[in-house]
Amino acid sequence: MTDGGPGFRDWVGAVQQRTESALDRFLPPETIAPARLHEAMRYAALGGGKRVRPLLCHAAGALSGAAPEALDAAACALELIHVYSLVHDDMPCMDDDVLRRGKPTVHVQYDDATALLVGDSLQSLAFLLLSEHCAVAPATRVALITQLAVASGSRGMAGGQAIDLASVGLELDVEALEFMHIHKTGALIRCAVKLGAACGELDAAGTAKLDHYAARVGLLFQVVDDLLDCEASTAALGKTAGKDAAANKPTYVTTLGIGRARERARELHDEALDSLTGFGNKAQRLRELADFVLTRQN
Repeated sequence: MTDGGPGFRDWVGAVQQRTESALDRFLPPETIAPARLHEAMRYAALGGGKRVRPLLCHAAGALSGAAPEALDAAACALELIHVYSLVHDDMPCMDDDVLRRGKPTVHVQYDDATALLVGDSLQSLAFLLLSEHCAVAPATRVALITQLAVASGSRGMAGGQAIDLASVGLELDVEALEFMHIHKTGALIRCAVKLGAACGELDAAGTAKLDHYAARVGLLFQVVDDLLDCEASTAALGKTAGKDAAANKPTYVTTLGIGRARERARELHDEALDSLTGFGNKAQRLRELADFVLTRQN
């Protein structure tokens, strides 16, 4: 397992800054109408977050030899979909939270109607980036748009969120829990790796191996998230700690217990790394990101 040494930390910082700069460039400025909506979009998307999905996109793109400019658009599209989901997820009609990334949620800072429109606008901007700013062949561009649409909708993230809301107060077994999270959290993480790889060149066998890696990392991210929700502080998380337990939601911790949930995280991590066998040094960043997801503290 990597120790998260300077090389990896420097790379993470560089990709995060690159993504921040690209988001700043792609998001509408606050100086044009409707100014308040554009201000709220920038409030939601800039200056926070680990940028895990852009990191995975860039790491997969580095493996497949993708151009950085193509990866910028894909990485930002993924992050905009992720942020839109957070904005809507925090609203009173869903999880009703007041803190995200260490600052008031969008509906608290602005209002419910603005938060709804921010999410809508970020989602549409994501697809605009892929259609107009992704420097790949037209057929590849269409494939990227299709993959992101599926990962974001009822067969992906939104569908998983619907299952999550319908599961409050229920006891789910591990199979049902993982089905939910394969969609709610895993679909967009899996898509991040797919988009990054598709911006370059990779054969069918390599693509299948990366997809298995991404599916394992997607579940791993959620297991760790559930552990942090019950063990970390609100200050460390940048969002309200213990929210899932308070809402009586089924989690890996409530289903498996803390000890077994930790074991499941290690199993998923090891399965992810096994999927990268044969890629050599080209997959180093993907290996390090699996380690990062396993050991993250927020």
